[in-house]
Amino acid sequence: MTRFFIRLALIACAFYFVFPMIPGLAYHGTFVHALVAGLVFAVLGWVVETIAVAVTALLAIGTLGLGLLVLIPIWLLGFWILPAVALKWTADFMPATLAISGWTPAILGGLVMLLIGVVTSTPSKKDAAVV
Repeated sequence: MTRFFIRLALIACAFYFVFPMIPGLAYHGTFVHALVAGLVFAVLGWVVETIAVAVTALLAIGTLGLGLLVLIPIWLLGFWILPAVALKWTADFMPATLAISGWTPAILGGLVMLLIGVVTSTPSKKDAAVV
């Protein structure tokens, strides 16, 4: 639970401090608005990931596994696009707080969010056993 609050605080800091430095991303609001935007981003990120996994599963099952020859490279090369989509949806959901002018700023902001997610991710039990 503590990890969730740390991630939320880092996402709010990204909204409040980092995003205004990225050309094409405009954040307007207080730090409380950034916390709310972080919660909205977290929920929409979960929705985007769930949709991506569902579509992948349907295509894999529908093609009897042959679709995985295409889907696995797409996942390996395109996993960094999912936070950008969630960020665009967050901007659509909160237009008075966050404005994104194009996909390039969304991808740059998504990479910031991906970095926060990687840094605050929960280590697996296998990784904990090694340390």
